[in-house]
Amino acid sequence: MNSEFRIQNSESNGFSQFERDGFQIVKSLVEPDECDLLAAELTPLFEQQQKTTKSKIGGVRNLLHTNSHVSAFSKSHRLLSVLERLNGLQMFPVRAIFFDKNPEANWLVPWHQDLAIAVAERIETPGYTGWSNKDGVPHAHPPKEILESMITVRLHLDDCDTKNGALKVIPQSHCHGKLDAVEISKQTTANQPVICKASKGDVLLMRPLLLHSSSPAENPKHRRVLHIEYAAQELPNGLKWLER
Repeated sequence: MNSEFRIQNSESNGFSQFERDGFQIVKSLVEPDECDLLAAELTPLFEQQQKTTKSKIGGVRNLLHTNSHVSAFSKSHRLLSVLERLNGLQMFPVRAIFFDKNPEANWLVPWHQDLAIAVAERIETPGYTGWSNKDGVPHAHPPKEILESMITVRLHLDDCDTKNGALKVIPQSHCHGKLDAVEISKQTTANQPVICKASKGDVLLMRPLLLHSSSPAENPKHRRVLHIEYAAQELPNGLKWLER
């Protein structure tokens, strides 16, 4: 990992951007060679998935359990120290997904919040709703307190700009809890989105409840992202994080 990383716009009048806006970019956290190694390992898995599934927007899931390099990166001291500095809590990884937006898989992601978590098995529990099954894995919508304590890490394995499907976010939208379709429309109409341009090795940190979207790439090429979700607490009633 790069010893010269820095947190972009980390402080404003003593108040961190992440705390205020719900997202932040860490510049040059990972060396380009390590990004290339991860990309070389994960891209063939994505390409094989695209050949065998109907959906062109799904990512390669369960990587904490199936890829030792992803697992080691997710638990690295440098990354965990950044998360704990921003969140004030000890964090642990609970899910990893690899995405590759490219000419054959160039999708639109509408404005949304990340409301679902992956769990080992379905156990009916107060406050856990919206149960679904994705690729054979049970998912649920936990209480907002769980989501509010989580952080998503998006490691960019390629340069990503406005023409290459960069993520767009609505700053501070995570402060409003879970939003329905009407509230999402109001937020995205009334507020100017920020385009999260990033270079290879940059990491975007964001709250799951932050409204975000992604347009199809105007100049489609590889836009590979390793997406890792972190939690700060265990689940109740026997529920277990899938990749804990």
